Amino acid sequence: MDLLLTSAVFLLAGAAKGLIGLGLPTISIGLLALLMPPAEAAALLLLPSLATNIMQARGPDLPVLLRRCWPMLLAIVPATFAAIPLLAGGGRLALGLLGAALLAYAAWGLVAPPLRLSARAARLSAVPVGLAGGLVTGATGVFVMPVVPWLGALGLGRDALVQALGLAFLVATVALGAALAWQGAVTPVNAAGSLLALPPALAGQWAGARLRERIPPATFRRIFFAALLALGAQLAWRGLA
Repeated sequence: MDLLLTSAVFLLAGAAKGLIGLGLPTISIGLLALLMPPAEAAALLLLPSLATNIMQARGPDLPVLLRRCWPMLLAIVPATFAAIPLLAGGGRLALGLLGAALLAYAAWGLVAPPLRLSARAARLSAVPVGLAGGLVTGATGVFVMPVVPWLGALGLGRDALVQALGLAFLVATVALGAALAWQGAVTPVNAAGSLLALPPALAGQWAGARLRERIPPATFRRIFFAALLALGAQLAWRGLA
């Protein structure tokens, strides 16, 4: 039954990623954290996230994106290691932080402000944004704020933005996996579970990509972020109760 539930979670999360380019960590960790410690949920995410982000990060815009985003990408790594004790320690604090991250992400997604950064502002904010994103990743296992809205404010085309999201998620996944291993949170058991979660995540990503042309992304985004808002509120309440 646990395997069935886990597979269903990763199928749903993979479908969201295939449709709108993100959502695998937020959905999978958000739902699994209702059933297990956040660090264990994050460990299960590693292989599905790694594989789906490698696929998403490929494309013709990779050299340009690396030139524009490398300071932000590098800053993710040390900040993730700095915050990983919060996630590895488990308990209510990590759960509350995860809920707060989901609430912030969902609120941003529902409002969808039309942010645009100048080239100078993007350069100056790259390292602080990467550090903040790494801290959120290390503390909660969810890589969303503030990197996702920052990338959206760079004025990238749709395909380039999806590729940039995959690149940033890939770096965060590698950093998170290394930090969890450093803390001893990656065990043979959850490594096997992560491997079993890989097929449904890839299947969901494929299905979501096929549905992208049939379901209006704006409609799906509203449903997706509204659900995350409710889930984040529930997790934050559990963390504070």
